[in-house]
Amino acid sequence: MLAGRRILLGLSGGIACYRSAELVRLLREAGAEVRCIMTRAAGKFITPLTMEALSGAPVGEALFSCTTDHRMGHIELARWADLLVIAPATADLMAKLAAGVADDLLTTVALVCERPLLLAPAMNRSMWQAAATQRNVARLRADGAHISGPEAGALACGEEGPGRMRTPSALLEEIVTLCTPQRLRGSRWVVTTGPTWERWDDVRILTSRASGRLGAHIAGEAARYGAEVTLIAGPGTPSVEGVDTRAVESAREMLRAALEETAGGCDLFLAAAAVADYRVARPHAGKLKRGTAEAPTLQLERNPDIVATVAASGATRPRRVVAFAAEAVGDDPQTALAEGWRKLTAKQADAIVVNDIADMGAAGHDRLWWLTAQDAPRPITGGSKQATARAIVQRILDQWPPCTEQHRDQTDGIDHAAD
Repeated sequence: MLAGRRILLGLSGGIACYRSAELVRLLREAGAEVRCIMTRAAGKFITPLTMEALSGAPVGEALFSCTTDHRMGHIELARWADLLVIAPATADLMAKLAAGVADDLLTTVALVCERPLLLAPAMNRSMWQAAATQRNVARLRADGAHISGPEAGALACGEEGPGRMRTPSALLEEIVTLCTPQRLRGSRWVVTTGPTWERWDDVRILTSRASGRLGAHIAGEAARYGAEVTLIAGPGTPSVEGVDTRAVESAREMLRAALEETAGGCDLFLAAAAVADYRVARPHAGKLKRGTAEAPTLQLERNPDIVATVAASGATRPRRVVAFAAEAVGDDPQTALAEGWRKLTAKQADAIVVNDIADMGAAGHDRLWWLTAQDAPRPITGGSKQATARAIVQRILDQWPPCTEQHRDQTDGIDHAAD
């Protein structure tokens, strides 16, 4: 996710420094090159040797110790970075940044750095809520800094409230977003995911084994690229930070939501939901008792085809429609791909993803193919659900470039020339 990115991580003095060690590990696992700067106070909570061992690079501590051979070390560090992250960011550190104070290596680098700045505050709840701190945070935001957190919870001082630094995994997600070219900025996506529940009494349902994770990851990836995303989620779908989620239960509820969300203009409708093909014609009111009688017979009727309905919605049709087809491919992909072609035409979709459900989960990852009317089938190589989602979004970006190169390089402060 961060291959080739250069992350400069600053640590100011707080107990949350222990979390920064984990953040360095996650950044390097994601492919980033990491360098660290520590204030003198940060060194009271975690040693520079620890951060050096984790980052694989010398740790900057003193302003003048990194100035050698007539080179300005703080300038070189600032120019080296793609992104400056300060985690934890104390109230004192943020006050200095807001006032433009540069009295140590970290504040000097922050003042001269022309790349985006991400701050992860960590402090006592009273410090965070103090009027002076809030003024400084507002000033930093106005100057273009990204503020992540803090979270509410138990604090090291024994009190409860806002002040905890965000978790390393949450900060990693924000860093990835900031380092991702905003190729979908200005576009709107609607994504369906998860199962539907079709009631046959007030307790029991007809449903599928879908988890909704793939569609949720796709929505998150699109949002990371700058798209405005609405996720229409069936029951049990995990939440996605930064994505507007609309919860539904039945296939008819999902169709209604899809038509409503696409009616106002939509660049791409992606239907990853595992919608029940049938519903019970006359659901039983209350709980149907088992008793001793013969098992009841359920009369089923067909649910609407959400993709076909959205694709045929005339003037409100999304610019692009991507469908999914779950097929038992096994050792005979040609039969399943032929069925994918048939569904592509029948549903009037622009592309369809054929997902192999044979021995689902046995290999630890999904097997998928990308089909369009113009091209030969292309395998989608993923691995985890998140990696598969990333590959699908990349395939969409390759198939339908959403913007010009000039737009791609519009200033988010990060050089995306290599993307």
